[in-house]
Amino acid sequence: MHCPECGSEMLYRDGLRYLRSGEAVQRWLCRSCGYRFSGKSEKTYNSCQTEKEAVQVCAYGAKNLDAAQETRTCAGEKGKQEQEIKGKILELCLYMKRQGYSEETIRLNRIALKVLSERGANLYDPESVKDVIARQKWSPNRRKNVINAYTMFLKLNKMTWEPPRCTVPESIPSLIPTEQEIDCLIAAAPRKLSAFLLLIKETAMRRGEAQRIKWTDIDFERCTITLNEPEKRSNPRMWKVSPQLIAQLNALPKTSEKVFDCKPDSLKGAFLTLRKKQAHKLQNPRLLKIGFHMIRHWKATMLYHKTKDPLYVRDFLGHKSMKNTEKYVNIERKIFADYGNEEFIVKVAQTPQELVTLLEAGFEYVCQKDNLIFLRKRK
Repeated sequence: MHCPECGSEMLYRDGLRYLRSGEAVQRWLCRSCGYRFSGKSEKTYNSCQTEKEAVQVCAYGAKNLDAAQETRTCAGEKGKQEQEIKGKILELCLYMKRQGYSEETIRLNRIALKVLSERGANLYDPESVKDVIARQKWSPNRRKNVINAYTMFLKLNKMTWEPPRCTVPESIPSLIPTEQEIDCLIAAAPRKLSAFLLLIKETAMRRGEAQRIKWTDIDFERCTITLNEPEKRSNPRMWKVSPQLIAQLNALPKTSEKVFDCKPDSLKGAFLTLRKKQAHKLQNPRLLKIGFHMIRHWKATMLYHKTKDPLYVRDFLGHKSMKNTEKYVNIERKIFADYGNEEFIVKVAQTPQELVTLLEAGFEYVCQKDNLIFLRKRK
């Protein structure tokens, strides 16, 4: 079987189209160009049935079928609808791929629509989808992502709806782990997971970004790592990392283009098992709340505490807006609020050039008196 549009043999079955004669025509969806077409027909009735009986059942089945036949008919209709929905979801994935969406975004949208369908929603009925969404105990972010995925599904099928209200409140991280807690997880982790955690700790990468790192992005001689495929439209970054991290990465098997070439959730599953064991072993329930992204929060907070330079933290994290970086400034102020025990280096600037030099070195303005500008920086 070939696609009549592009000639490709990469086809998916896209349900059956039933004819009035009692025959069913197989529908196909091309994985290459997304074209849908019908193929060779197949008889759906038993060989003992005559064509006349098949037509009669098709026309008057609602009146003449017994209970067992009605059950089989309903099951067949349900299976037909499920196949059609799967084809539509695949069609959406192909559309998103052509539009340039990332593989992770496509995967999450596919899962969102699949979950809606499995939990009883009719994707052709927006009110049914609203009912299913209303019953779920999802976080605001999860709810918003599902709504966005279904909105795109409707747009592709030339349908509209009035989406349910969903407000994502501003929030701050509920837990900033200590470095000792992170290090105990890294030390107890298997080789690949240990290197993955240390990579996030030193670079503050997101999980998806770390899984995209290729061997060609690592300079083993200069101890640098470059990220050219960031998530969430962030800026590309480059980091100077420790020889320990370089050694751990270099010890991993180089069997693929990517350093961590595995299923998206395999490392997450291993990490959940690891932190559960360590939480029980060390009697520290805080470990159960530590996730990959919380290590990023820890790095950003500690980096601002060390440098007091929000612009540097913004560039390190890849943020395009200072608004996303400001929360780490507030977190640092709350965590390290014991100003009475802090020690500072104090400098005085008399000229604009001296002022610029000190500010670039990380000093912050304190006050001005008698044409002298006083600045300070933590020791």
